[in-house]
Amino acid sequence: MPWDLIKLNDGHSIPSIAFGTWKLGNGQAPTDQVDQALSVGFGHVDTAQAYRNEAEAGIAIRESGLAREDIFITTKYSGLDGLDIPTSINNSLKNLGVSYVDLYLIHHPRLAVPDIPTAWKEMEVLKENGLVKSIGVSNFGVVELEVLLGSAKIKPAANQILLHPYVYARQKPIVDYGAKHGIVTEAYSALSPITSLPGGPLDDPLSKIAKRLGATNDQVLLAWVKAKGAVVVTTSSKKDRLQGYLRAADLELTSDDILALEKAGAQGKQLTAKTYLRRLVVVTLSGAVALGLCSYMGLDVFKFKIV
Repeated sequence: MPWDLIKLNDGHSIPSIAFGTWKLGNGQAPTDQVDQALSVGFGHVDTAQAYRNEAEAGIAIRESGLAREDIFITTKYSGLDGLDIPTSINNSLKNLGVSYVDLYLIHHPRLAVPDIPTAWKEMEVLKENGLVKSIGVSNFGVVELEVLLGSAKIKPAANQILLHPYVYARQKPIVDYGAKHGIVTEAYSALSPITSLPGGPLDDPLSKIAKRLGATNDQVLLAWVKAKGAVVVTTSSKKDRLQGYLRAADLELTSDDILALEKAGAQGKQLTAKTYLRRLVVVTLSGAVALGLCSYMGLDVFKFKIV
């Protein structure tokens, strides 16, 4: 089964795997890597104002030879340089070289200024004016979603959150709340258990499942995200690895496989907040992403010091 389109609550559809540009930096490298991802079959590019590589992604998109409607573009309002939402989306469109984006997200609830209802009204205007097809959020918890839905005319189409087996127990209420209200969950950093946190309880079940299925550990993790009905946002500079990510859609995890991964994930409590942040964030501590991870860990990003 391929990475199918997932229907959004506004009638549009989103490809269920995206190539993310979070850690790509800027310059020629992100252009080359987005171009490579599109060439192997990715049809969804995920970027953000805070990543400072929208322009590079836009070059690859325009030079791909693909029709605009064949590429799903997600970008995010990150509060960069203190700019407001209307100014930021116009800057993003200019950077990307397109007349609209498919999905525009508020990168973190703390960036919804002066408050969530006011910021969301501005997002709704963008959709009504055709600058974005769908609007959503990122790093929102249940409380923030409840506040948003309390005044929204248009429901958020998606909520992009940290999601993998080590954090699933804590993130599950957000996933469940989204499902109840027709909000698609997008999963970033799904491969963290093997790229940033190796040596934990997940290693053994991942390896056993991968061996049985003739797959790799990263493919099994992506198949787990797919089984949760979430959109995968992932990245790699390796062409063969990207091709493997696409093939992961064909894996059929059993209910026992899924349970084994989640049980092992729940045993990962020794992966403390400090260890997690040091390993995962120190490489690229962009403002909105740091806010999201610290929010997940119950930390105040303004008081937490990476050492």
